[in-house]
Amino acid sequence: MVNTAIILAGGFGTRLQAVVKDRPKPMADINGKPFLQYLLDYLQLQGIENCILSVGYKWESIQDYFGSKYGSLHLTYSVEESPLGTGGAIKMALEKISGDECFVFNGDTFFGIDLKDFYRRHQSQDSVLTLALKRMTDFDRYGVVVTDALGKVTSFEEKKFYQQGNINGGIYLLRKRLFDGLDLPEKFSFEKDLMESHLARLSVYGVVFDDYFIDIGIPEDYERSKHELERFTHR
Repeated sequence: MVNTAIILAGGFGTRLQAVVKDRPKPMADINGKPFLQYLLDYLQLQGIENCILSVGYKWESIQDYFGSKYGSLHLTYSVEESPLGTGGAIKMALEKISGDECFVFNGDTFFGIDLKDFYRRHQSQDSVLTLALKRMTDFDRYGVVVTDALGKVTSFEEKKFYQQGNINGGIYLLRKRLFDGLDLPEKFSFEKDLMESHLARLSVYGVVFDDYFIDIGIPEDYERSKHELERFTHR
């Protein structure tokens, strides 16, 4: 299995400024520990050995806290001097991986899937990019990822109220060649400018999971994570 992961940890946390004023969003305090620590603990349990932290805003606070090694994880920092967007950040961080594939995680979401299962299902398709999808009901905060019977992504639908649907769970498996031949600026959105704009020419698949999911991007869910994360990660 792939043993390298990139975590997008450069978020400013605009919608969380009322509760997280002085630190990057992944360093938001959850019961005395930064949110990022829960994610790193999960990666260790899943067999990840190398982690590239894609950082920007006040990134020194992350390095000061975790250093270059956390438990069994070797940590490397990919520093954005100016914001590159999620796409630009991933592209730059990929320069630091040695293999042809890696996992990518959003630094403000926790999705407790089995990474080995995700990797096996990714390998079964000729996919340059596979998304971990979360099954949801009665929601309006997220757009929906539509797939065909084989799991190939056919469209990305806008945010609105859905009775049910699969959302982007913030975990990707990608091959380095994903960006080959694409005319992209230095700063771009991985979701909008790459996945949505170039879907027709890319081989993108989705794998649906129903595991625990939390996104701390808004104050209500940040507060909810304080009650749920500790319980989930210690069960």
